[in-house]
Amino acid sequence: MRNRNRTETYHQRLVVPFEYPVLFTRGAFRKEHEALLKSLTQAASDCRKSRVAICLDDGLATAQPELRGQIEAWFQAHDDRVEMARPILLVPGGERAKNDPGVFRWLVEAFLRAGLCRHSFVMAIGGGAVLDTVGFAAALTHRGLRLIRLPTTTLAQADAGVGVKNGINFDGVKNAIGTFAPPFAVINDFDFLQTLSDKDWIAGVAEAIKVAIVRDRSFFHRLEDLAERLRRREESAMEPVIRTCAALHLAHIRQGRDPFERGAARPLDFGHWAAHALESLSEYRTNHGHAVAFGIRLDTLYAWRRGWLPEPAARAIFSLLDRCGFFSIPPVPLRWDHRTMSTLLEGLDRFREHLGGHLCVTLPREIGRTFETDDIDRRLMAESIRELLGGATRMSRSPVRRRKRAAIQF
Repeated sequence: MRNRNRTETYHQRLVVPFEYPVLFTRGAFRKEHEALLKSLTQAASDCRKSRVAICLDDGLATAQPELRGQIEAWFQAHDDRVEMARPILLVPGGERAKNDPGVFRWLVEAFLRAGLCRHSFVMAIGGGAVLDTVGFAAALTHRGLRLIRLPTTTLAQADAGVGVKNGINFDGVKNAIGTFAPPFAVINDFDFLQTLSDKDWIAGVAEAIKVAIVRDRSFFHRLEDLAERLRRREESAMEPVIRTCAALHLAHIRQGRDPFERGAARPLDFGHWAAHALESLSEYRTNHGHAVAFGIRLDTLYAWRRGWLPEPAARAIFSLLDRCGFFSIPPVPLRWDHRTMSTLLEGLDRFREHLGGHLCVTLPREIGRTFETDDIDRRLMAESIRELLGGATRMSRSPVRRRKRAAIQF
């Protein structure tokens, strides 16, 4: 007689390699430029044209009105190999795309009506929020369309656009809904950066400072040397910073053995628990880069006050943030009362949920070396927030400066 209590187990193990190129170039839509064409046709298995739905950040379309014509002319020049599956979709720029679930639904409907299949492409051209939203819609349509990202901000080219995450905000929670879905290719075209506002130009440097603190002391020193040139919008300074930041980000994904973040540690989320909380509190009037700069400053101050970070390292981090144009007081119209402070601290709880139920915060031990901890003294963290907002700390030579009139307007 068969034993009904017997358990049979069939172990299934899948190894699926993911590979995608990240290109750095200029003039991707010049007719003679072949990088984009190669990305769209390299996987073609027959003589069919590659069909592409183009999603364009409406803020970029306004800043560069000639771009739509350039895109259409590029497709016409290569119409023997590629075709536009439908007219260009203008996607709301910034967090508008991520805050409105209707944008995601509208994109999915557009992809389906265009008759896209899993061999078709979605080309996302814009800042990080547009890439996130379009990438999420592409990942869920037919369980995955081929996504080509063309990041157009310093932050997206250095960080958000080169990774494997997509998502939208929900109920005031940053990236509450999303997927891990590697892109088919990423093309960083430096020409797109020319029309950025000053605040968006420098925003990507916050992610560079973050990854330098976490991973690379020598890169941190290079940023110190380049700080004033970066703030003056020198392209010759910004381009190598973007390349190095992106390379460090890619190396972490590739070598960290946890590309889909199943573990607890998130070293590249250093400073992000407070950044996400600040963005939500400000109703996303603070952009991600400047929110990350505030989060870096807060966690640096907290680590110093706990005795985990030497004072010279803390001063160096604060000095670099200052010189790049990031100020200690968040430049948003918030009333910094007890209720606001409590809501900001609730970001730790949201971060715990995001990590899977166990709080694991990355803090610096020194520049280029960090550690993970769940030992967060909320009272001390609240005092650290108050010190930043008050503009003074108890350091012998404080790295926190009172906010002066910013050269970069928010």
